[in-house]
Amino acid sequence: MPVGSRGVVRLLTAADLDVLGADVVLANAYHLMLRPGVETVAALGGLHNFTGWSGHFLTDSGGYQVMSLPCSTDDDGVTFRSPYDGSSQRLTPEGAVAVQEAIGADIQMVLDVCIGLPSSRAAVEEAGKRTLSWAQRARAVHSRPDQLLFGIVQGGTEVDLRAEFSAELAGIGFDGYAIGGLSVGEERSAMLEALEAAVSCLPADRPRYLMGVGDPPNMLAAIELGVDMFDCVLPTRLGRHGAALTSAGKVMVRAARHAKDDGPLDPTCACAVCARHSRGYVRHLFNVAEPSAGRLVSLHNLAWLLALVERARQAVMEGRLAALRREVEAAWPAGPAGAGRISGGQAAE
Repeated sequence: MPVGSRGVVRLLTAADLDVLGADVVLANAYHLMLRPGVETVAALGGLHNFTGWSGHFLTDSGGYQVMSLPCSTDDDGVTFRSPYDGSSQRLTPEGAVAVQEAIGADIQMVLDVCIGLPSSRAAVEEAGKRTLSWAQRARAVHSRPDQLLFGIVQGGTEVDLRAEFSAELAGIGFDGYAIGGLSVGEERSAMLEALEAAVSCLPADRPRYLMGVGDPPNMLAAIELGVDMFDCVLPTRLGRHGAALTSAGKVMVRAARHAKDDGPLDPTCACAVCARHSRGYVRHLFNVAEPSAGRLVSLHNLAWLLALVERARQAVMEGRLAALRREVEAAWPAGPAGAGRISGGQAAE
C-alpha cells in the first residue's frame, strides 16, 4: 500500500495511482483530523471524493504517533499537542472509530499503543494489554457495515506475548489483523521470530498486515510467514532522494557514474519511466533541482515494488516463493529490521 498520510502520495496524483494499479492507499486519520479536519473531509464527500481517487483507502488511527510524537497515554486514550498549531487534542478508541467512519475509509484501524524497541518486558506487556482493551472498545462501537475494521496486535519482540495477544485479538473477531510495533529498532532476527509467533495465532482466512515494512528482503520473508499486506514510505521517500529500487539492489541515481548512462533505472522494469527515460537524464534532473526528478523515481519505485508483490503472489501459487526470496536477498542484503523504514515506515508521508 503506497503511503499518503494526508490524503496524497507525495508528488503523485490520483491518475498516477490508477496507472500504477494500486489497490489500496494508506492515509492517516490522525493527520487528517488535524488538517483539513474531519468535518471538512466529510463535507467534501469523504476520502474518495476529497482526493479524486476511487480505489480503496486504509486509514491508520494514529497509534504510531503515540510513539513518535510527544503525548500522554492512559487507560482511556491519548492526549497530544497538534504539530500544526500546538492545540491540545484527545483521541480515544471510540473517537478513532468515529473519525475514520466520518472520513469514509474503506478499512480502518483500531487505536493502539506502539512503543519503541528495545523496551522492558513490563512496558511491552502494558502496551499490549492496553491495545487489546482498546481493540475491544473499538469493536463494540464500530457500526458501518460497508467499512472493514482491523485489529492490531502488539507485544514487541516477546515471542510468548505476541502469541498470547494475537490469540486474544483473534478471539474478539475482526475483518483483518495487523501486526504493529515491529521494525522500530529491533534486530531483524528478533522481528521475524515475533512476527512468526503472531501470524501463527491469527486466522488464515483473514488478511494479515505487517505495518510499516516495505524493504524487499523483509517483505519476502514476511510473505513466506503468511503476511498479506504492507505499507511503507520507502519507495517514495527514497525516490525523492534519488534512490531507485531495482533488481540489482538500490541504485543511487544521483551518483556521478550515471551521468552518461543511457540505460533505464532498471532494465527489467516495465514501468513508463524506464521505458522513456535514462539514468543520465534523471540524474540531470536532480542536479538542476528539477522537482520532476523525485516524481519520476517515485513512480518507478512504486511500480517496481508493486511488481515485486505481484511476482511474490505468483510464486506462492506456483510453489516458488523460497526461490524468489533467495533471488531478492542476493540483490538486497537483509539489514536491520528498521532499515527499510527510512526514519519510520508509518511516519507522515
